[in-house]
Amino acid sequence: MKPNPRLLAAALLLGVAACGSPAAAPAPAPPSAPPPAVFGGTDLAWIEINIAMDEELLPLLALTPANGASPSLKDLSAQVKAFTDEELATLRQLGEEAGIPAENQHKGMPMPGMVTPSLLASATGARGAGFDTMLTKALREHLEQGHKLATSEQTAGAESRTKALATSILKTRADALRKLQKDF
Repeated sequence: MKPNPRLLAAALLLGVAACGSPAAAPAPAPPSAPPPAVFGGTDLAWIEINIAMDEELLPLLALTPANGASPSLKDLSAQVKAFTDEELATLRQLGEEAGIPAENQHKGMPMPGMVTPSLLASATGARGAGFDTMLTKALREHLEQGHKLATSEQTAGAESRTKALATSILKTRADALRKLQKDF
């Protein structure tokens, strides 16, 4: 019986393919998922209080275009609103990931740097220089308290993205405070 040339060719090809096959080497391990974020107590408190502070500040900033007198204060207010909106989005994302309730647990609480309902009501009725005085005071208190809280997060926080946001907040608050002190 004569060997079948087709079978010999197929066997030869399979043998050659098997010799150069990467199957002989161990397959690379699939990439592992990053470890889950670990939020410490400071991180959780910092996220929660900053969400509350930013949410309470935004309605005051929204009054500025119609109620304010100073063009430079209107510009600063717009700048603060822009970075607050951006930071708030990140804070909410971190808060959701950390399991923090979505509703503002501190709404209306009189805390350092927090815009209270009574301040907002007064500011709503104020115009021109009177509004500017209220806004300047509220911004200064908010920015200073935000800076203090971010410093605490930098010192005692555990979660890396939360600490990175605190670093960013330190910069935005310091820049806005410099402008506020220089111009007002």
